[in-house]
Amino acid sequence: MPKLNDEQIVDSWHINAEPWINAVRNGQIESRTLVTDRAIIDAVLSYAPRSVLDIGCGEGWLARAIASENVDVVGIDLIPALVDAAQRAGGGDFRVMSYAEIAAGQLALTVDAVACNFSLLGKEAVDELFRSIPSLLNPQGKVIVQTLHPISACGTLPYVDGWREGSWAGFSTEFSNPAPWYFRTLGSWAALFVNNGLRLCEIREPPHPKTRVPASIIFVAEKIA
Repeated sequence: MPKLNDEQIVDSWHINAEPWINAVRNGQIESRTLVTDRAIIDAVLSYAPRSVLDIGCGEGWLARAIASENVDVVGIDLIPALVDAAQRAGGGDFRVMSYAEIAAGQLALTVDAVACNFSLLGKEAVDELFRSIPSLLNPQGKVIVQTLHPISACGTLPYVDGWREGSWAGFSTEFSNPAPWYFRTLGSWAALFVNNGLRLCEIREPPHPKTRVPASIIFVAEKIA
């Protein structure tokens, strides 16, 4: 089996961009329509930002939802097909850019909130990105991350950090080449914030209305002055 890594995540999204656009825009992902879409919108807007950076914006649905509340939104994604779809739908300033380019200081802006909605799936790329997050935040700015809940997502595997095989189970047959993802324990997620000059100020665990199991976890942090 080849070693799982960040590059395979990027390869998968290049292949699955169009199926993903269709799935999101046609409401095909139950957990999103029932829980997680609303959860991230509410989390971001609860801090009343005037400007938001959506990192890993995909086809732009979150940026459009936030922009509809009179918020200036910039959306960043590495996959040109997703950014093109976002640009055509409007609602924000969408740009093709990698996490490495953001980490290198090539994104010259600061915002009231950085949002990452299920977009922190890798290891080295995410670690590198987080080192630059404080520089993107205005004073009192927040970084808001929604991701897989470590307890719910662990399954039967050991509760330790490490790469996991991806799956498109429950998705349409249009999807292929599932992206791997890097599992982080709750403690490792907390360390990712704290070790990069960020203070955790809130954790939300939105439950799935059918199973009552957390559908995700949302971290909110601010930079340490």
